[in-house]
Formats: sequence, C-alpha cells, structure tokens
Amino acid sequence: MSGLPSLPRGRPTQTALAVYQDDVQAFCARILEINSSLDFRVSSRGWCYLLEGSHIITKGEFDAAQRLINDCRKNGDLPIDICAVDDKRAADGIEDIDSNEIEDQASSIVESVQYQHLYYTPFSFWDDLDVYIELAVEKIDLKGLFAGVASNFHVPIANIGGWSDINGRAAMMHRFAHWEREGKQCILLYCGDHDPGGLQISDFLRSNMAELKGAVGWDPRHLMIDRFGLNADFIEANGLTWIENLETSKGKRLDHPSHPDHFKLYVQAYLKQFGARKCEANALVVRPEAGRELCRRTIEKYLPKGAIADHRTRLNAIRQELRSAILHRLAEGQAP
Repeated sequence: MSGLPSLPRGRPTQTALAVYQDDVQAFCARILEINSSLDFRVSSRGWCYLLEGSHIITKGEFDAAQRLINDCRKNGDLPIDICAVDDKRAADGIEDIDSNEIEDQASSIVESVQYQHLYYTPFSFWDDLDVYIELAVEKIDLKGLFAGVASNFHVPIANIGGWSDINGRAAMMHRFAHWEREGKQCILLYCGDHDPGGLQISDFLRSNMAELKGAVGWDPRHLMIDRFGLNADFIEANGLTWIENLETSKGKRLDHPSHPDHFKLYVQAYLKQFGARKCEANALVVRPEAGRELCRRTIEKYLPKGAIADHRTRLNAIRQELRSAILHRLAEGQAP
C-alpha cells in the first residue's frame, strides 16, 4: 500500500468500499510498523511527518491523514495510545490498585529496602551551579522527544503551546523566582515552530510572564531566553519539511494582507527573508537523534564540564551512607 487511503467521489460501490477498507488496514499496519521503531510517542500531527518521511503521504495530505488516524483510533483500527497523551487534560485521582497477594506484597516490600537508598536525593543538581535551566517546547511531540535528555540534566520540560494555562506559567515563574533568590542566572531554553511568531518568541515569552509578575511576585526581566530551534540552517541541513503558507492555528494566514498582523514589522521581515512558508516543530520527529543532539548541546553550553558526573559522584556517596544506615538498623532488628 502507498498513498493515503481515499474513497472515490460520489456514492461508493461495495467493491470500492472493500478496496478502501483494505487500504486503511494496510495504512494502519504501516503506522504500527513505524511505531515499533520509535522510543517516544508523537501526536497525530507528528505522525503526518513520519508518514511523509516514509513516502506514504505528501504534505498536502496532512490534514486528511490526521483525521484518518484519529478516526482509526476511535474505531479500534489503531490503538488509542498510538498518539502522545496531552497531559494537560489527563485525569487526577485515579486509583492505583495492588495486584499482588499479601505474601507477595510483603516480600516485595522487604526486597525494596535493598534499593530504596537509590531514590534518596537530599540536594539539588543546581545547588553548586551558577545557573538554573528550564526547557519549553511548542508541541507535545518535542516534549516526548527531549524528555530523556532533559531528565539526564535535571532540566524541567514543559509544553507551553499557546501559554493558555496560567497555572503552568505561574508555577514555572515560582521556580525561577526561587533559584534567582539563590543567586542563579535563570535560563529558559525554547524550541518551537519556524514562523514569524516563533522567531519573536523571546519577546512573547517574557511579556506573557510579565503579565503575572504582580500575582507571582517575580519579574522576568533578568531571565535569559535562548531560542535554539527550529532554525533555517538546521531545517535545511536535516531535510525537514517546509509548509508553503503561514496559516495560523485559527485558520487565518499571516501572509495575506487581510490578517491584522500582516503589516507588522516582524511579519514583514520574516516574509522578506523566508517567504510565505514555515516549518512546524513537529517536523523534528523524523530526525530524532539530530533533535536530541541539538537539545543536548544547547543545555551543555551553560554547564561546566563534568557537572553531571560530579553530581552523580556526590549523590552516590551519600546514598551509600544511607544504605549503610539502613543495613545497620536491619541488623539491630529495628524497622527500616
């Protein structure tokens, strides 16, 4: 099967419907095959880039492919979790039920004592550094893609597409406020779309935080904002997909004079340099290793050499002290 499954115009015959269903099944099978090679979840939009990269669809078929993928998730042709979960809409308070019998659970608890020290973290990675870093992305696909890198460097990562969540914005500001009081240079790394707004993101992010400075009690004027992607040279070097328009999420086009922002300087400057085209951050899912390396290099340029290794050495030493204390208590016959 190649191409996006489609029905002929008009009322389809039974034969046409049967052919279409076969094509849909083959389409789903290809998605499952690609998914088996991924180590992160992508959104339905991210799947469009992966399918384009596999020469199954063209960029003009992205919207139709998204609809088909979501339809297949609804009817069971694809697993619902084939796409990344939007954790902003996830439910809280779900019960966590133990499946072990009592004796098995007791054994598990006793055995866990042997490794509980590995979770002991009495100090922060950032305590002895001059900086504190957080990572923000425009799309949920990038959160999944960068999560491992961010975790390795103890960098919080958030999907801030649209900045619609005031609570999330305020929580980030509170963290920056804490570390700024500790004398750290706070840094927000950002990776998002290559479009007129994306290239102006530093101004937008700072002004959006400044809206809450009265409520939070922190002013972002000293915050360093580093937009590290997507950039035109990276897009070209990695063969990422350009979309030949500047349509916004509301369906309007910045490249059309009727758009209220069309004649703003930042839009006109973008059109002059890049033309009426953009590259969505989701496109990065087809080059995961290049994307992770970009993220890794960006974080590392703000850290002293060996910072991670030094932190792990210090942490391992104190965790071993805790392990010795636990074993000593057990040897005395006391509760751990």
